[in-house]
Amino acid sequence: MTPPRASMAAARGGGSPPAGWAALRPHLLPTRFLRADALDQATGATVWIASETAQHTGSFKFRAALAAALHRPAPRLLTASSGNFGAALAAAARQTAKGCTVVMPSRSARVKIAAVESHGATVELIDPDRISRHARLAELLAADPGAQAVSPYDDPFVICGNASLGEEIFTAKPPERTDVVVVPVGGGGLSAGLCVAKALLAPRCQVFGAEPALANDAARSLRAGRLVSNAREPDTLCDGARTLSLGERNFAILREELAGIVEVSEELVVRAMGLLAGALALRAEPTGALGLAALLTQPKTFRGRRVVCVVSGGNVDPATYDRLVRR
Repeated sequence: MTPPRASMAAARGGGSPPAGWAALRPHLLPTRFLRADALDQATGATVWIASETAQHTGSFKFRAALAAALHRPAPRLLTASSGNFGAALAAAARQTAKGCTVVMPSRSARVKIAAVESHGATVELIDPDRISRHARLAELLAADPGAQAVSPYDDPFVICGNASLGEEIFTAKPPERTDVVVVPVGGGGLSAGLCVAKALLAPRCQVFGAEPALANDAARSLRAGRLVSNAREPDTLCDGARTLSLGERNFAILREELAGIVEVSEELVVRAMGLLAGALALRAEPTGALGLAALLTQPKTFRGRRVVCVVSGGNVDPATYDRLVRR
């Protein structure tokens, strides 16, 4: 089968996705497929959860970070991240004997800052209202010409690494057949990766994005037919979606391959976190609960269909989790 040309061209530079997946596979933990009748009853769909909470560093980001680190010749890697990609790149850099510095907003979850530091990386905290992550990253690159920046999402190897999760979803038994995959959207790295895998392995399946209504630049971009940016980092519980805009590569893929984006309220994110905790004893961070929250937001779209909801990570401060889920 031949995947659509534009989406493959946007990911080009990351090599052959199947070859990349084979290289990553020995270093990854397989995603967990989970089911509970309570989720079917709450949504009207047949729901499978593809959980990356037990992946190395607690989220899908390790897939992307390792793919990038393996293909970057620089001895030091720099990135800007709200936490999950920073921790993942720190771990991947240590595994590939590279240095790593991560620019993070000062309001990042404490557990995520500690995770980055635990893998031996340097953390640069910034006030996003005074300087953007990317501006500080540019300053660090100018001071260290031997280093190389890695985008958490707008990078061909990152997209290819994330597509390895799509390979697992589309070849998993169970579920024997997937009608729809619903995936959180921030910068678009994971959603673009799943779209690449879908084009290669399951072209009849639909992929929907799930995005906080308070950080809906991706939905607005798809409606406008061009990249639209947030004026500042969005004030949403979903810290993995506090991006200014989609990446250019990601937008090119999503514009062609994504079936749509569901904009989700903060209230339904919290409800989805509670459902995952109650039905599956699964601790999801707010961004990770976006997929299930999308089913609660637009049940008619998914009713009666076999849906895989990606829970992208479980890195959340215990105090924050308790406040949201156990209130």
